[in-house]
Amino acid sequence: MPDTAPFLAPDDRGTEILLSIRATFAEKGFNGASMQDLARAAGISVGSFYRYFPSKAAIVDALVSLDIAEIDAAMEVIKAAPDPRAAVRAALSDRVREDRGIDNCLWAEITAAALRTSDVAGTCRRMEETIATKLTQIFALISGLSPEVCAERYGAHARYLILMVKAAASRSDQSPDPALDDMILRGLDRVLDEIPSRPAAG
Repeated sequence: MPDTAPFLAPDDRGTEILLSIRATFAEKGFNGASMQDLARAAGISVGSFYRYFPSKAAIVDALVSLDIAEIDAAMEVIKAAPDPRAAVRAALSDRVREDRGIDNCLWAEITAAALRTSDVAGTCRRMEETIATKLTQIFALISGLSPEVCAERYGAHARYLILMVKAAASRSDQSPDPALDDMILRGLDRVLDEIPSRPAAG
């Protein structure tokens, strides 16, 4: 698909299929999992599977759509919080410390596939750009600056937050490491502290 393609939102049955194949995709890898393997995990015929997802790139696009929907909901909660900066800190802490199991393996596989497959790379890039835009909108709430100014001044801050959360999720050793989590979060906190606070009224 071209880099400008929008994310595809799967229907309810498509979502059920995605949830049923996550473990197989994570276990066998992007290249190792055949469409037959994935159809078997979903409990449907290969022909039916292809009707929902004609390629592995389409699967990744749909998985990204599900993640974006989850992130959208979290971002709306942050925007409505009395202290958006504190809400971002809490959300980042949950994301870094949470044991996401299969999800972490799955996204490590997708990140690796992005290095080899242009369609997957395009999807991952669009996902990161979408999240970065949402973060700079939150920075605008924190600072009182416009989203456009925040994108220009603090776009790299948003990309850094995304990069570090991805790196934490992609560790080869997923056993708990509280000391490392603390170090990552201190780095994220320092970057968030560089976003200025909205001037006090009056």
